[in-house]
Amino acid sequence: MRPLTDEETKLVLEKLVKYIGKKATYMVSNEETNYVFRLHRQRVYYCDEDLLKFVGTFEKKKLISFGTCLGKFTKTGKFRLNITALDYLAKYAQYKIWIKPNGEQMYLYGHHIVKSHIDRITEDTPANAGVVIFNIKDVPIGFGTTAKSAVDLKDCNPNMIFVYNQSDVGEYLRIEDAN
Repeated sequence: MRPLTDEETKLVLEKLVKYIGKKATYMVSNEETNYVFRLHRQRVYYCDEDLLKFVGTFEKKKLISFGTCLGKFTKTGKFRLNITALDYLAKYAQYKIWIKPNGEQMYLYGHHIVKSHIDRITEDTPANAGVVIFNIKDVPIGFGTTAKSAVDLKDCNPNMIFVYNQSDVGEYLRIEDAN
């Protein structure tokens, strides 16, 4: 368990900025709370400094997890967000998409979102932007990347992929089923 290097911090913040914009700095430099990023076994955790003091008393080999796991570094050195970061992404999301119930089920099975499944979208959402996916009841169910901008949405074919699935809450069940 150690603080992130400058290069690692840069990669993590770049990924967070894709989804939550300028509010990513609010996660780190917030006057109300003292949260920090820590690296443990190639995973990046977001935790309170008070919790970090307690965690320091455990042996590193026996420590499994602490705080919220935002994501992990791959073997190639890239940072990938996990579904466990969804609460923070939904809280600070810059762009949001709400999907219909029939699209929600398909999305939770790991499929991408097509135009006909979209109920609402944040205005001025650009192409290749990170978006947080909500169901009709405003419950965050995942996040992804847009293929087209919100302006292009009305001109698209109804079966055209509009959002590429990065991660969704159904992932837990699919991973459990694979084991």
